Amino acid sequence: MLVTNIIGMVTAKSRATRQRLVESALALFEAHGYSATTVDDIAAQAGVSAMTYFRYFPTKEAVVLEDHFDPIIAESVANQPATLPPLARVARGLREALMHLEESDDSEVRRRIAIAASEPALRSGMHQNTRETEDAIVAALTRHGTPEFTARIAAAACLGAITASLLTWASSTAAQSLRDAVIAALDIVTAAESSAPGSEPAATTGGMQ
Repeated sequence: MLVTNIIGMVTAKSRATRQRLVESALALFEAHGYSATTVDDIAAQAGVSAMTYFRYFPTKEAVVLEDHFDPIIAESVANQPATLPPLARVARGLREALMHLEESDDSEVRRRIAIAASEPALRSGMHQNTRETEDAIVAALTRHGTPEFTARIAAAACLGAITASLLTWASSTAAQSLRDAVIAALDIVTAAESSAPGSEPAATTGGMQ
């Protein structure tokens, strides 16, 4: 159908433009530094106008920090059996959410994390993204009766481990995939929980409400 074909062509062109902007931004940030690079520089490198850049990204920071993964994570956590302890639900939900990631994106994600971690102007944005992910997980858990305190500790434990793992992964040259790095971090957290006496009852019912 003609209309469908036209929509498909427009969508493909938009994806290509967006990817060109991301690649141009990352290359310029790596070559000249984040602070020394302007939106005009990124747009020129990508062969578009600054106005076009802002159609895709609301700020300069967004080209590095933008993350639409929270709804997937929240849904994955919410879909876990309510009979599981909160920490196990978060870990399992995060593992399932990882299935939505393409390993072909690993190189770009590694570069994004490395740039954000090395740039003071972006680190606060990283922390804000992590907090928003934590909030999404907490909301998913509390909808099913988990006390907010317990939910936040479970979310923070898993996300803290993942953050440490990803920062290490991004700064290394190891062939390990992003997915494997995250799973390894979650394995450490859940192994610590399962080896702690009485941890499951505490995770299920404990905490301040």
